[in-house]
Amino acid sequence: MGKFNAALLQTRVYDDKERNINNAVELIERVSKEGVDIAVLPEMFCCPYDNSYFKLFSEEEGGPAFRAVSAAAKESGIYVVAGTIPESEGNMVYNTSYVFDRSGRQIAKHRKMHLFDIDIEGGQYFKESDTFTPGSEVTVFDTEFCKIGLAVCYDIRFPELSRLMAAEGAEVIIIPGAFNMTTGPAHWELIFRARALDNQVYAIGVAPARDLESSYHSYGNSLVTSPWGNVLSRMDEKEGYIIQEIDPDYVKKVRNELPLLKHARNDIYTLRKNS
Repeated sequence: MGKFNAALLQTRVYDDKERNINNAVELIERVSKEGVDIAVLPEMFCCPYDNSYFKLFSEEEGGPAFRAVSAAAKESGIYVVAGTIPESEGNMVYNTSYVFDRSGRQIAKHRKMHLFDIDIEGGQYFKESDTFTPGSEVTVFDTEFCKIGLAVCYDIRFPELSRLMAAEGAEVIIIPGAFNMTTGPAHWELIFRARALDNQVYAIGVAPARDLESSYHSYGNSLVTSPWGNVLSRMDEKEGYIIQEIDPDYVKKVRNELPLLKHARNDIYTLRKNS
C-alpha cells in the first residue's frame, strides 16, 4: 500500500473516567471523517497521571475503556492505538497500550517496559514503580501499509528497544507518552528526532493536553518526526488534534540512500532479545 494518514489526539484528562472515555471516542469519530487511517491517543488518556488514580481507574483487559475504543475503531473503520490504560491482572497493574484494527479487533498490546522513576533536584519527582509492574515484550504489529512498532513514553529513552522494533521491520514507531515540564522542554523533541534518525523511521509521540489544575503537568507538544530526523508536525500544549501523512516509501528511500541499518557492525556488536 502507499501513504496513510495518522491522527494525533491530544486529549485533556479529567478525574472522571467515563468523561475521558467519551471524549476519546468523540475525537476518534471526528477524525475518521477527515480521511484518517489510524488514530493515536495519549498515555493514560482515561486516567489522571498520578499514582493515587492508577489502581482506582484500572481495569482488566476487555474493560470499559477497552470496549469503548474497540467499538469506536469498528464504528469509524480505522485503526486506533488506545494510548494507555491502567490494566489490572491479579494483584498487578500495568501501563498498557492496546491496538485495534478497522474491525475493532485487538491486534497488539504493549505493557510499558521501562518504568518512569525520576527524582530531579528542583524538578520532577515521580515513581511509577510504586504502582506499576513492567512489561517484557517488544511490540510490532502489521497493517496493510507497513509494520508499526509500539512503545510507551519512558521506553523511548532506551535506544535498544527502538532498534529491536526496527530490526523486526517497523517503519513507524508510535509512542503514547506524557513527558512533564522538567523533561519535556529539555528532551521531548530531541529524543523523538533521535529515535527517528537512528532507525530511519517515522516516530509519532502523543501526549495529554496540559492541565495546570492537575497534580502532573503534561508537556503536550504531540509530534511526528521523519526518517530524516525532521519535525513534520507538532502541537502546542492545548487539547486538540493534528493529522499527518505518513509515507512508508520514504522510509525505504532514506534507508536505501543512507543504509545505516545495513552498515551496523554485527560482526562486532549485536542486539538481541532474550528468549
